[in-house]
Amino acid sequence: MKPTRMIMALTVALGLSACGSVDTAMRNATTSAPGVETAPHAQPATRADMVLSVQSEPYAVTQINVTVPETLKVSEANTYFPNADIVWREDPFGNRYEQVQAIVLDAATRGAASHDKGRPVIVDIQITRFHALTEKTRYTIGGTHDIHFYLTVRDAATGEKLEQPRLIETSLKAYGGARALEAMSRGQTQKVRITDHLAALIAQELNVRALPAPDEPLRTSALSAN
Repeated sequence: MKPTRMIMALTVALGLSACGSVDTAMRNATTSAPGVETAPHAQPATRADMVLSVQSEPYAVTQINVTVPETLKVSEANTYFPNADIVWREDPFGNRYEQVQAIVLDAATRGAASHDKGRPVIVDIQITRFHALTEKTRYTIGGTHDIHFYLTVRDAATGEKLEQPRLIETSLKAYGGARALEAMSRGQTQKVRITDHLAALIAQELNVRALPAPDEPLRTSALSAN
């Protein structure tokens, strides 16, 4: 094989190998976190770079704030994959920001329920993407629920950030066609499955300790819940 063709083949193979995971959580620093300025040409932080310990002082969660910035783009287009930040259809037509906030707050409350001993903390969650299925995708091919958010932990007494905000990107297989109908008949709606997935993920994330946060205030937007 000629060198040029070999390089192209390796490039394609590497690209394909990076696209196949579902039901996973990933972190990176390519998007600026709330209150964190990213240096030009900074290398993305891996989990190994960020995490210091999973066996550290436990947290007792006293408050959870969920923010869904109204700068996020909402789509009601019934296409296979709308170009938007928020795609949510299982609730009646209405304020999608508030609907997404309610889902994530419910999940976070459940996920934090077992974290009731240790240092009192406040958990801030800022949504950057909440992409469920449209009607067209739900009743045909199915796909992936794709949810991204920043998680920040603050001291409950002082408000001081205890860790660098983490960008968490998680995906969950979304059923389509007959499988979706069968799941709904068992009560496994999109909302139920997404809530269960996020609750388990947030419970797990609260056991992880990241790097100390820089000395800057958290930038938030409207729609926070106490």
